[in-house]
Amino acid sequence: MILEVAPLQVVPERTDEFEAAFQQAQTIISSMPGYISHELSRCIERPSEYILLVRWQTLGDHEIGFRGSIQYQEWRRLLHHFYDPFPTVLHYQSVAGGPSNN
Repeated sequence: MILEVAPLQVVPERTDEFEAAFQQAQTIISSMPGYISHELSRCIERPSEYILLVRWQTLGDHEIGFRGSIQYQEWRRLLHHFYDPFPTVLHYQSVAGGPSNN
């Protein structure tokens, strides 16, 4: 399993719009091959900052499958204009803890 981590800085006066758009966009990502789960959390101390965690079966499911898909174009249309600056997305693989690495 791969964990995609995306720290999102949303234009402060657009957080409500962003959250509404994400409600739509999450149906796109959750329908993709290799998708396992996702979670969007809002920072308490900095309310225009979010963290998006997405679990994928493989790195290719995200980098090639999702980002190379037609559905990704709709994801971009719905969400990318809210970010300032554009996020750097990183991928992680578990080395301890969790069900497969006890």
